[in-house]
Amino acid sequence: MITIPPHKPVLIAGPTASGKSALALHIARTQGGVIVNADALQVFDGWRIITARPDDADLGLADHALYGHIPYDADYSVGHWLRDVTPYLQGDARPIIIGGTGLNFAALTQGLAEIPATPDTLRSQGNELSLNDLLRELDSKTSARIDIQNRMRVQRAWEVLKATGRPLADWQDETPPPLLPESQAVCLNLNADPAWLNDRISRRFDQMIAQGVLDEARAMLPTWDPTHASSKAIGAPELIAHLNGTLNTEQTRDAVIIGSRQYAKRQRTWFRSRHRNWHQLKVDQLDISATLDLPK
Repeated sequence: MITIPPHKPVLIAGPTASGKSALALHIARTQGGVIVNADALQVFDGWRIITARPDDADLGLADHALYGHIPYDADYSVGHWLRDVTPYLQGDARPIIIGGTGLNFAALTQGLAEIPATPDTLRSQGNELSLNDLLRELDSKTSARIDIQNRMRVQRAWEVLKATGRPLADWQDETPPPLLPESQAVCLNLNADPAWLNDRISRRFDQMIAQGVLDEARAMLPTWDPTHASSKAIGAPELIAHLNGTLNTEQTRDAVIIGSRQYAKRQRTWFRSRHRNWHQLKVDQLDISATLDLPK
């Protein structure tokens, strides 16, 4: 049994569709606290349904922060998120920080290198290159530290190298102390059987269709730009392609579900490697009342 003191920060990480939000709500409603988003895409407005941001019903059950507070066409980095989350680490309400973006948790609990900003012109150059072109210029030390299947992370490393003349790994080696060391929080990592999770991913997309995700995509269509950070939301490009007539309904559903499953697999790999010291919860077999001790 895992005891969670009512005033100690809680971190909840796990792959998409694993039930992070439901667990955070249970803790918040039982003990109190503010649920703070640590997902890199749920910070943006515009794409609410496809990124599975909390709906109005959930928002009414507990205090939430850092959801949809950034314009869809703005840039937003891990450094921005760390600055935004800092007040919630210092406030009166205990933070319950949840998300599927491993880099945010790593920066929070291990520190973030203070890397100078890269110019927009360099980002535009990077956008024109293929993933393999970007990877080809990175040093082996940096490549070993990042998810080389994640274009955003690879391009960020490439931009740092080009802008500063130093590999990203060198900057990371000069990282300052973390804002919230793991020892000062209750760290929960959600695990699930892949078949169980894949079924949830399929059903969740069908729920998104029922909730109006096509209308959401239609509203975003006039300003769609694939280079926006928010446009990297899993499923967003496929929905736009469907509205433009490139993909039919069945192709769109298959592409979004496959993309979500592949993303969940990458998340599981990241968390398995980086969160070895966290409490591991098998969510497909989880009985919260029997697993968590939540004194008030």
